[in-house]
Amino acid sequence: MGNKARIPDSENPRVVIVGGGFAGIELAKSLNGVNVQVVLIDKTNHHTFQPLLYQVSTAGLEAESIVYPFRKIFDEQPNFFFRLAQVISVDTQTQVVETSIGFLRYDYLVIATGATTNFYGNKEIEKNSIPIKNIVDALSLRNTILSNFEKALQIEDDEQLNSLIDFVIVGGGPTGVELAGALSELRKHVFPNDYKELDFLKMDIHIIQSGPRILNGMSEEASLKALQFLEKLNVKVWLNKRVESYDGYTVVLDSGEKLITRTLIWAAGVSGAPIEGLDKKCILKGSRIQVDEYSKVVGYNNIFAIGDIAAMVTPDNPQGHPMMAQPAIQQGRLLGENLTCILTGKPLKPFHYKDQGSMATIGRHRAVADLKISKKEYKMQGWFAWFIWMFVHLISIIGFRNRLFVFLNWIWSYISYDKGIRLIIGNPKSNKPVEEEVPKALN
Repeated sequence: MGNKARIPDSENPRVVIVGGGFAGIELAKSLNGVNVQVVLIDKTNHHTFQPLLYQVSTAGLEAESIVYPFRKIFDEQPNFFFRLAQVISVDTQTQVVETSIGFLRYDYLVIATGATTNFYGNKEIEKNSIPIKNIVDALSLRNTILSNFEKALQIEDDEQLNSLIDFVIVGGGPTGVELAGALSELRKHVFPNDYKELDFLKMDIHIIQSGPRILNGMSEEASLKALQFLEKLNVKVWLNKRVESYDGYTVVLDSGEKLITRTLIWAAGVSGAPIEGLDKKCILKGSRIQVDEYSKVVGYNNIFAIGDIAAMVTPDNPQGHPMMAQPAIQQGRLLGENLTCILTGKPLKPFHYKDQGSMATIGRHRAVADLKISKKEYKMQGWFAWFIWMFVHLISIIGFRNRLFVFLNWIWSYISYDKGIRLIIGNPKSNKPVEEEVPKALN
């Protein structure tokens, strides 16, 4: 079988969890004190609070504020083990997972690999755009934004200048809308102080949305209000448009219209990230894994999938549950209970998603919230929704230190109208070279 990953032997069943997102973390927590050995495998050594990635990319927060080490999360859970590794494949017959550090036997395998950016097969866009799916993406975007403004100071040609300070965001979901709002706040309050030589009336922010409205997963009231907020912030929203191509400089829409930018941010969609070795019949559209009401992968008795990767098809959710944090957290928690039921011979509990609603923020004092509390729906917009959005996100961050840092950063930004983390650390996205104006030597 080759080299074995070094995990202490145990007389208890081994539960291998692949992926440390919201679902994987919640499952591992729920197995604390259960007579199993929990092994978490992830290609990074930390959990990322993805809803705030856009704030890292727009210099509102440091990366360290929204990531937390797995070992720190579970340092008091004796049945937990973590290994930094890439999962290559699974052999369902021998119940062995092949990883970059060796082979690992499992009694129960849980796939919680989440989702990856979906470029819909367009390799050119994949090469030249910037996704925002993980902390590396967010830092790359921050570096690119700041580097482009530094370059813009040396440019006189209007088109070249605008290509550096204009932004195109593809996707009108929460990520795209929140990014646009954050960029508009930077344009109004921060960049004019940092780059006094530039005319920020020329800085354009575009959102390209393929459907007839933004925030398609929320109510029509929320969608309309978010559009109004964006328009007040001078964000240009293009509805019923698709990006056909992007070469690093020119964005071509399906209508034939063109936009010029060196920063195209791709927030248009995601697809599942399944593991090699599973029966292809259980992989559905969007590369999500089909599971039953107990999160069991169809066709297997000891393999489960939870979170974004899982497609639990029901009459209420014919495409599977939304690829958001709440379904993932609830599935992870219930699967922990059901694994305990399996070990004790008790009947399993089917999953029923408790939709608590959704939210999005569009800059200072602007947010929309569709909340569901005690089977009642509440639709809020504006200042109160903005306060709720901040409170919910703050209490959801893992670790007291991270919550404190985020809270202090938010307070400082609110009072000072400033974002103090405008550092270029690492490499920006490099597309077509800028045709810089070379100053003539002084006589």
